[in-house]
Amino acid sequence: MIRHLTEPETEQILTSNWVIRETASDDIAQILALCPQAFPDEELRPVVSALLENESEVLSLAAFDGGALIAHVLFTICGTKENDRTGALLAPLGVMPSLQKQGLGTSLVHAGLERLEKMGIKQVFVLGDPAYYQRFGFSPERQVLAPYPIPEEWADAWKSMTLAGRTPLDAGRLLLPEPWMEPALWGP
Repeated sequence: MIRHLTEPETEQILTSNWVIRETASDDIAQILALCPQAFPDEELRPVVSALLENESEVLSLAAFDGGALIAHVLFTICGTKENDRTGALLAPLGVMPSLQKQGLGTSLVHAGLERLEKMGIKQVFVLGDPAYYQRFGFSPERQVLAPYPIPEEWADAWKSMTLAGRTPLDAGRLLLPEPWMEPALWGP
């Protein structure tokens, strides 16, 4: 079951022919089917499945065309202190390969950031393409460290953004649920 910090928003966002909404447990099979298509060089199904099925604190949004899931983003709630749950990790963001570069990923990220802001999240982190995430307002992060050391050549790929003028999280190492605590997820 997908657990939310607040009641799930039933509002659906219509973008072109797509509907963006929070996912439900009935969507997990489609989310897991998207993973190898969107990430052919990475095996992300175990971490995504564990986060969605084991009541982790996540915000899970997907874009649908009719009943077909065509894009998905997952935000895992986290922090730098044991009782601090005011951060979020954006990962993974996946779009069907035939529909990439049409704004689906951008629409999902914007919808997620808006909902996270309403939830009281202070700062969002991502390990991803610096040029892609920079356009949302992400910048290199040096105070909050990833759970495992990131290779030097990826230093600018570890980014964060503070939401709505909020105070950033305290410096330290990002504390994430167990599914993210696999060193292979943080390096080549």
